[in-house]
Amino acid sequence: MKPKKPVKYIFVVGGVISGLGKGITASSIGYLLKSAGLRVTILKLDPYLNVDPGTMNPYQHGEVFVLDDGSETDLDLGHYERFIDVNMSKNNNATTGQVYSTVLRRERKGDYLGATIQVIPHITDEIKRRILLVNNPKKYDVVICEVGGTVGDIESLPFMEAIRQMSVEVGYHNHLIVHVTLVPFIKASEELKTKPTQHSVMKLREIGLSPDVILCRSNYPLTKQVKEKIALFCNVATTHVVEGKEVKSIYEVPLVFDKQKLGQIIMNRLELTGQPQVTKLHDFIARFKKPTYKVNIAMCGKYTELPDAYKSVLESFIHAGVENDARVNVHWIATDKIKTDALAEKEFGDIDGILLLPGFGSRGSEGKVFSCKYARENNVPFLGICLGLQCAIIDFARNVCGLKNANSTEFDKKTPYPVIDLMESQRAIKRKGGTMRLGSYSCEIKPKTRAAKEYRKKHITERHRHRWEINNRYRNRLENHGLVISGINTELNLAEIIEYPDHPWFIASQFHPELKSRLNSAHPLFRGFIGAAVKYNKLKG
Repeated sequence: MKPKKPVKYIFVVGGVISGLGKGITASSIGYLLKSAGLRVTILKLDPYLNVDPGTMNPYQHGEVFVLDDGSETDLDLGHYERFIDVNMSKNNNATTGQVYSTVLRRERKGDYLGATIQVIPHITDEIKRRILLVNNPKKYDVVICEVGGTVGDIESLPFMEAIRQMSVEVGYHNHLIVHVTLVPFIKASEELKTKPTQHSVMKLREIGLSPDVILCRSNYPLTKQVKEKIALFCNVATTHVVEGKEVKSIYEVPLVFDKQKLGQIIMNRLELTGQPQVTKLHDFIARFKKPTYKVNIAMCGKYTELPDAYKSVLESFIHAGVENDARVNVHWIATDKIKTDALAEKEFGDIDGILLLPGFGSRGSEGKVFSCKYARENNVPFLGICLGLQCAIIDFARNVCGLKNANSTEFDKKTPYPVIDLMESQRAIKRKGGTMRLGSYSCEIKPKTRAAKEYRKKHITERHRHRWEINNRYRNRLENHGLVISGINTELNLAEIIEYPDHPWFIASQFHPELKSRLNSAHPLFRGFIGAAVKYNKLKG
């Protein structure tokens, strides 16, 4: 019987400033290792005290990425899934809030037998437990851990100490530390400055960690001299100073790393066999850079000035664009400015497709309804997501079914026709965090519908994040006026997909299709939507 190979751990930490792309770095390393035939998963360690980002303002944290198991997680987990094509779970995201909550709950139960609870060992032990938990049972060869924040932050110190302990416990050839740092270019002197990187590494050493690979973010190419200087003062091999240059697409980053042999460097250090295979990614990037067609898509929503709030939608456009040989040009539309049909005409006159974004709250809701109306009446390809479906129903009820002042009870509690209403299961809920309809639910697709054509299957599962839904009391009336409910959750009797049969391409879903689009496989609804937009653009001439 062959002894089991030890699990390898890669820790991705950042210095100098946040926002340097640790998530993309971790995802890209994951892509290279998986392409070499290794089983890979990725864990995000977040130092904030919130239990999860579910109740955080998008301006604070960007998109909330929902997993199959209903966990509300950091948007970086979306990158992980898209790059390595592995479904994450609640075990792939750990926050300081979760760590402390677990330890304090155990203390209250008496699990520590009256001991004084301290950061070391109790908090650090819990962090280590969570790092190990992501690979229980041991089905992965490599666990990549991304630590949020920057080296030296008070909030990050327990995570760094836990990593220091783990690096000793697992041994030299079973762990590797990647330090992501900034090498700024000073225009006045026209030179790259290495001091921020040197100081960042010094801070890392102060807490007992030394980088094995230094990944340098810079807008300018690193010269040989700069790399040698960083290597000398930071005690790494020159070949281990890797350039993280700006690229047109995040999916090009693994190719940048592969060109510098990063995958092979990591595998050699961790005593792993294999060779990264990036031919398919080269093909993807080639199609992305030189598409045949271009389409203009209107993104209608609440946080249009904050692209990170809709990160998964934007990435889904890239996947679907490549599969349709098209470049997707996004036009951000703030729906609170659309107050009449004339204003809708002004906003959408040159648009090839309208996507109504998910969200909560009444701000801009009437503009969203006008957007649905414009798409419906003018045969413009339309995709509505979550709130997008609900606004499409409001438009249809008002303007096709004749239900004047129909609305959602989220926007108008006194509406005479509550065609969208709070789910029964949500009525008694007071606590906000993690209490919505969250995660993966099944859906039966009605045959001979647009949805059936796009999915090419009868049964699907999709991810949800909502409290309001189509009011079943109005379903017959809506259907009698021509609305097709093409997807239903039969267990809960909930409408999941709607479409207009007399429209070239008008689909809306209660679920979030953007959460399941992948680099190697665009989501069917996005693929179909962009395909319809290409066709619409051609017809316009």
